[in-house]
Amino acid sequence: MRYRTLCENHLYKKVFAENNRAGARTVTVYILKDLHANRLKKENPEKKKINRVGISVSKKLGGAVMRNRAKRVIREGCRGAEKYQPLKKGYLIVIVPRSEILTSKSPEVCKDLVSCFERLGMFE
Repeated sequence: MRYRTLCENHLYKKVFAENNRAGARTVTVYILKDLHANRLKKENPEKKKINRVGISVSKKLGGAVMRNRAKRVIREGCRGAEKYQPLKKGYLIVIVPRSEILTSKSPEVCKDLVSCFERLGMFE
């Protein structure tokens, strides 16, 4: 999946405020149409729209080791979901893990991400 990461706090706040979300056992996915997708398309060497993805892991989930493991599992699950079917481009996507992710493997997370993306209408 070709994407850039969300780095600005105000973008996370916009995505959360829109409240367009879908949840599963291990993750919750929030999406918002990216208003700067056309500008980023011009900057992209391939001249294609891309998604900007952020992973928001709370300290409630555990220590640094647990939070980093959750992020790795989510990234791998995103790659698997992209192999399942390509996502629509030009969106801000924020993925928030739930506590069940600590005992889950990446195929389970991938399945949950696919179901969330299907409910949000993100597949082409």
